[in-house]
Amino acid sequence: MSDLKKIRDEFILKLKSKLDLSEINQIKSDLFGKNGLVSSQFKKIGTIVESERKKFASDLNIIKDELQDLINLKIDEVENAEINKKLDKEKIDITLPERPFVRGKIHPVSQTIDEISSIFSEIGFSVEEGPDVENEYNNFTALNTPDNHPARDMHDTFYLDEKKQKLLRTHTSPVQIRTMLKDKPPFKIIAPGRTYRSDSDQTHAPMFHQVEGLHIDKNINMGHLKGCLNYLIKEFFEVDKIKMRFRPSHFPFTEPSAEVDIGYEMKDGKIIIGEGNQWLEILGCGMVHPNVLKNVKVNPAKFQGYAFGIGIDRLAMLKYGINDLRAFFDCDYRWLNHFGFDPLDVPTNYRGLSR
Repeated sequence: MSDLKKIRDEFILKLKSKLDLSEINQIKSDLFGKNGLVSSQFKKIGTIVESERKKFASDLNIIKDELQDLINLKIDEVENAEINKKLDKEKIDITLPERPFVRGKIHPVSQTIDEISSIFSEIGFSVEEGPDVENEYNNFTALNTPDNHPARDMHDTFYLDEKKQKLLRTHTSPVQIRTMLKDKPPFKIIAPGRTYRSDSDQTHAPMFHQVEGLHIDKNINMGHLKGCLNYLIKEFFEVDKIKMRFRPSHFPFTEPSAEVDIGYEMKDGKIIIGEGNQWLEILGCGMVHPNVLKNVKVNPAKFQGYAFGIGIDRLAMLKYGINDLRAFFDCDYRWLNHFGFDPLDVPTNYRGLSR
């Protein structure tokens, strides 16, 4: 027992001193390694007289457990000290104010497209899309636009090649052509998207947004067109009554053609849509020209339909009181923060479109 006590006392004293991990591991090796002091004592058990062997083995196990516990505690102590030392060097001042969280806003144009899509989905229209870069046939010829029509001139259209076969679409009507060429009637679609024309001022931009609608079926007439547009205007501007008038006009792709005005009044410097005594042009429309139907292999004697086109930017300006179209494209965060919409607030007809 005297040898065991000597080993115990010697190493307990060492473990009480200041040590690093390498020194502790060395002590562990000296005690419990292959030829360590404690390991050697276990090898002697067989040589101890039988009457003392049990007590020797018991004392040896107690000392072994005590020293192992002390070594583990010392290792934990040293490791924690190193961690705390690192933390002190890498200390983060949690008293500093947090960075402000800025939530993005939905652009009024995107919001208006969502609102219009929601309105038309309620009456059975589907949303179709097409490429911004179009060919001349889909953009002009298939839509019954004459070769000498002013819209084909370079000062109105952005052409992408010298032969004038590729261009940036001037309206979303080519989406209607693509849809009718790939499917069979009936058709009931809207086509919102970007369009391009060589024009720029307070109320016009070289890139703007339109939504065009198309309804082709048997026995469709102007009455269906009027009912559809009446529903759209009332739902979009959230009014119970609306004054509308159809003025005769001309578009190559519709016959008869009309421009639609809605009644409004000025109140406290704001435009109030409804039943005022003043008129505001809002969109163009008409019955699809038979030549357009023939160009997409639809029999005009069997199927008829109406089409309309609306400037999305203009609708957004009227509804949300935005005076300058150019502000839509200025990328001014302050403007967007004022006129923008919560991204989690999706418009539906069941709980209102505007906030």
